[in-house]
Amino acid sequence: MTSRDFDALVLPDRVHSSLYRDPAIFEEEMDRIFNRSWVWVAHESDIPKAGDFLTTHVGRQPVIVNRDRKGDIRVMVNRCRHRGATVCEARRGNAAGFVCPYHAWTYSQDGSLRGVPLPKGYKDFDKAEYGLVQLRVETYAGLVFATFNHDIEPLDTFLGRAKPWIDLFMKQGGGFPVKTMGEHRFTFPGNWKIQLENTTDAYHFPIVHKSFLTSLDNATEDLFSFMDAGGYVEDLGNGHSVMVMIPELVDLDDNLDADIPDRFADIAEELRRDYPEEQVRKIVRAIGGSGFNLNLFPNLACSMAFFRVLRPLAVDETEIRHIAIGMDGGPDIANRARLRLHEHFQGPMGFGTPDDAEAWERVQRGSAGSADPAWIMVNRGEDKTAANAGDVTAETGMRAAYQMWKRMMSA
Repeated sequence: MTSRDFDALVLPDRVHSSLYRDPAIFEEEMDRIFNRSWVWVAHESDIPKAGDFLTTHVGRQPVIVNRDRKGDIRVMVNRCRHRGATVCEARRGNAAGFVCPYHAWTYSQDGSLRGVPLPKGYKDFDKAEYGLVQLRVETYAGLVFATFNHDIEPLDTFLGRAKPWIDLFMKQGGGFPVKTMGEHRFTFPGNWKIQLENTTDAYHFPIVHKSFLTSLDNATEDLFSFMDAGGYVEDLGNGHSVMVMIPELVDLDDNLDADIPDRFADIAEELRRDYPEEQVRKIVRAIGGSGFNLNLFPNLACSMAFFRVLRPLAVDETEIRHIAIGMDGGPDIANRARLRLHEHFQGPMGFGTPDDAEAWERVQRGSAGSADPAWIMVNRGEDKTAANAGDVTAETGMRAAYQMWKRMMSA
């Protein structure tokens, strides 16, 4: 498929439904986007100590994310340089190194090849040439990104105008560092871009999540009735976007003198036994999360109070991870409250995730329909995007992501 073909599939206000269904396009995406862009792989709190590791993927390629004995974070292809077996099958843990279970080639924490059984069987063999394949790694605000493209622009440049929003999101530590606290992982039968669109789609919220809204107390329901609350969606460049739903919760350090919501009153009272009033208010304000969703192209959403990570499996199958976050070193009662809120919406028995997944699946099924022309519309709010921002129901974020998609696929 040529660059000209990709250009024709993404117009300023619509995208062709073949982007959801064409296996050839999907294969090109894996190479042109996921093998060449910065892809989120972990949070630094996942690997706090030397030897800590986790296994994950960059696109469809298996990788190990670990911290070596010097404290450096590495991302390495989880593939023995001998016959290609994975050298680590554990999801996470701590290891002095990695040993291939097939022929016992042994790698150190930094990926260098340290041991080969019966080395006399090889002629002119230099172990230094057979370490695990290394990806380029950079971090920002605890977020760890990796790429196979060693010539790519610095992560700092790629994130650009999204960086201040990441900084605001990390204020959910309530004065403590942010940490991950477990996850809910599932797959849905649909294309990865359907979920990418969803993160900055407020238009669906009062419809798809009606059951969630009816489960809330009156004060919290009013908080989530944000259609006319002054929110907006903004294109941040490079496919990133932000959807502000609750403007008064954008900066969690603001307005700490406001009344503590009734639902957090008992928590605040308990916190006062160990913390001064100002810190109590900061912690309590952070429990409920931020008032915005931040989409970082191509695979990470910093969504109000959690990380949502997508991984493309096939043109019509996507893995989703909903990662709970909390306060590293913070009070247990605050972290328990954040987990309960996470379960309420994002958990497998929550009010939000099943409804979202049903909607995503229906989009995939519907894209097989015979509409002519077969376009997916992303034109809502197109006439209200001065300075790349529109009202909270605008599809500005989707247009931003697809323009980045077009740029990378046509390069």
